[in-house]
Amino acid sequence: MTDQNQATTADDRVDVNDVVTVMGRVRGAIESVIEGKSDQITLALTVLLAEGHLLVEDVPGVGKTMLARSLARSIDSTVRRLQFTPDLLPSDITGVSVFNQVTREFEFKAGGIFANIVVGDEINRASPKTQSALLEAMAERQVSADGVTHQLPAPFMVIATQNPIEMEGTYPLPEAQRDRFLARIQMGYPTKASELDMLDSHGARDPLRQLEPVTDADEVIRLIEIVKQVYVAPAVKDYIVSVIGATRDNPDLRLGASPRASLHLLRGVRAFAALSGRDYAIPDDVKRLAGPVLGHRVLPSTASQLDGRSVDEIVDAAVTSVEIPDRR
Repeated sequence: MTDQNQATTADDRVDVNDVVTVMGRVRGAIESVIEGKSDQITLALTVLLAEGHLLVEDVPGVGKTMLARSLARSIDSTVRRLQFTPDLLPSDITGVSVFNQVTREFEFKAGGIFANIVVGDEINRASPKTQSALLEAMAERQVSADGVTHQLPAPFMVIATQNPIEMEGTYPLPEAQRDRFLARIQMGYPTKASELDMLDSHGARDPLRQLEPVTDADEVIRLIEIVKQVYVAPAVKDYIVSVIGATRDNPDLRLGASPRASLHLLRGVRAFAALSGRDYAIPDDVKRLAGPVLGHRVLPSTASQLDGRSVDEIVDAAVTSVEIPDRR
């Protein structure tokens, strides 16, 4: 099966040039703030175009919040930042009904979740009850309060940062919460050259303050619609399902990936293909995204934990065990 056979016909072919051009501007804006994190930026843009949510996990001080804020500032849209703390209440996130003395009626006061891009800083420092306030919003893009459903704006993306659960004063995210994030990325420490560049660019000024939007919410919505039309061949879809199944049948995992993971992986593959300038997906797109999309959803078995095997290693082995579709 050739790449040409995977693509749609010439009449139906999707023009992804706008995706490449606009997201190239967004990438350039982010890279003016974040040094040496090209792969992480690519994944963040992939999640945005796939209508997903992003979990950024790593130790303090490596640029988790900076990545989230620079992506938000690059798009001319509504942005809210939520600082998760142990005393944060669910109503602070979703909103609350307040009695109006003048009209003698209850009015809904929207919470911090009502924005196009919501930056949730240190999400695992909030209590499980507060964390759960995000479940409906992330999955259904709506908030229910006092029997009334309120729709969230489009596009809608949650970019949450968290410290490793070994850090003091954190609560691990429940499986249902983690499953709603399309992908998880880790920033990692910068290279020496990148850190030296950071000292020059951040030492005397704040580049985030100088960052200007390079696109807007309406344009992002248009690009998302283009991404939805990227062609995914039946063989590639079968490969996605087989990769997901490999995590469920793996003895090193006590919890495999959910059906939601299959859908998220499909959406991510479409977005990654469009960012790469293709109107069709290939198996390599699946392999590239399998780790970020699946790693935070699965749970290792006790035996694999005792052996010191990481989740990423187990997921990589599961993906490798699946035969790649024949391109002939």
